[in-house]
Amino acid sequence: MNPLTVLRPVRAGNAFEETVERLLQAIKLGMVAQGEKLPPERELAVQLGISRVTLREAIRALQEAGYLDVRRGRYGGAFVTYAPPPPGSGDLRQAVADMGTDSLADALTFRMAVECGAAQVLATTPLGEEQRALLLGRLADLNAARPDEYRRLDTAFHLSIAELTGSALLAATCADARLRVTDLLNAIPMLQVNIEHAAAQHEAIVAAILAGDPDGARRAVAEHLEGTAALLRAFLA
Repeated sequence: MNPLTVLRPVRAGNAFEETVERLLQAIKLGMVAQGEKLPPERELAVQLGISRVTLREAIRALQEAGYLDVRRGRYGGAFVTYAPPPPGSGDLRQAVADMGTDSLADALTFRMAVECGAAQVLATTPLGEEQRALLLGRLADLNAARPDEYRRLDTAFHLSIAELTGSALLAATCADARLRVTDLLNAIPMLQVNIEHAAAQHEAIVAAILAGDPDGARRAVAEHLEGTAALLRAFLA
């Protein structure tokens, strides 16, 4: 997952705060995994439309908060130290309490709209061999994922659908939608039966996209996201 695909430019008035927000989004979504390095400063500064001074201030703040480890020297850079905590009793209820029930319903509706739309658009987009291979590769990576890396690779798979449309705005919007439910998803225990069910749904999504079936792609994503919402409700009941 390339974090540059969703790190959109920040506004001048709140450059520092928005830079921290953008970088934290990429970290929490697992676009840069624990132990991996952020893209070079010059690339990030250009992508975010900020000075390297502002970028360094934001990186320093995230280092102080425990999300990054900045190393100097030839092989240095800003390395991610954050990893989602394992699910614990009460974590899901606390996450919902923090965001509010109305906000949860809104977030799920938002995600449904943008991810269904992205899949529908991609199914109407001519894909080259490299693009098709990337989508299939993300699916294969997810199917082979260890439990501790499943959520990150699941995010990579879902966001690749928006990325492959070629729309930077759509990719950023889907990343925003995913981030709104990330803490909730991380709070759900990993259940093998759910992973197997999700795998079949992911296969259906990819099959519809590669077959050029926009209605089928939209329905497959909707079914998958409805299942995730149902699982959230079940753990909250």
